[in-house]
Amino acid sequence: MAKPTLPGELLPQERQHEILQRLRSRGRVVAAELAVEFAASEDSIRRDLRELAARGLCRRVYGGALPLSAAVAPLQQRRSEQVGRKLALARKAASLVREGQVLLIDAGSTNAAIAAALPERMSLTVITNAPDIALALIEREGFEILLLGGRIDPRIGGAVGAQTLQALQRVRADLCFPGACAIDADSGLWGFDSEESLQKRAMIEASGETVVVATSDKLGTVATHRIAPIAEVRHLVVEHAVGRPMRAAFSARGVSVHRAEAAAD
Repeated sequence: MAKPTLPGELLPQERQHEILQRLRSRGRVVAAELAVEFAASEDSIRRDLRELAARGLCRRVYGGALPLSAAVAPLQQRRSEQVGRKLALARKAASLVREGQVLLIDAGSTNAAIAAALPERMSLTVITNAPDIALALIEREGFEILLLGGRIDPRIGGAVGAQTLQALQRVRADLCFPGACAIDADSGLWGFDSEESLQKRAMIEASGETVVVATSDKLGTVATHRIAPIAEVRHLVVEHAVGRPMRAAFSARGVSVHRAEAAAD
């Protein structure tokens, strides 16, 4: 019978594999803690994290590392994914809306579900860069709709670019719902595309409060471009299954965390 490998006897490649497993299960890793777990020096662990980051498998942060969020799929594909979970999130997000408010809603499958969940006869104004969101609301009672112009990117399902940014600078909203690629309690809100991330940033700047609605796979992760620090996120809507430690991490940063009901699927 083979003798089990002790933590201190792991080869660097084996240790890096174990670090990745912990990163995926915990949402973040701390170099000092990993050094104790693997009976290795902190220098060795930091070298492991640098190598993993160079391979695009994690993002280095002070004292440790965070996982990278999965790249965003095309909108057409996202519409058919996690439908029940997104509906549950949308209902909770819509409950934060108050009568007479001006809402700025970004493109995206989760945000389209939020628009569909908005109550009627509340005299709401919806500003959006997404044609599908505008079309979904146009025949419903009690909505005034402003569709932002610009180049339509079929991948994200909305207008992007200089024209859209200029239009955002001329509006003011009460609540903003930016699409979230990744969000972390320490480092804030992240996106993958530089142009789209700048636009999400402009949406936040044009709004009184920001509501981030995120499926569980986006929590405790980062992406390529930082959109905003966590201090600029007022509300975070999460899935019912998100555990207390993750919710507490955001609450400790002053974010109001709202837990959706259990999803149907």
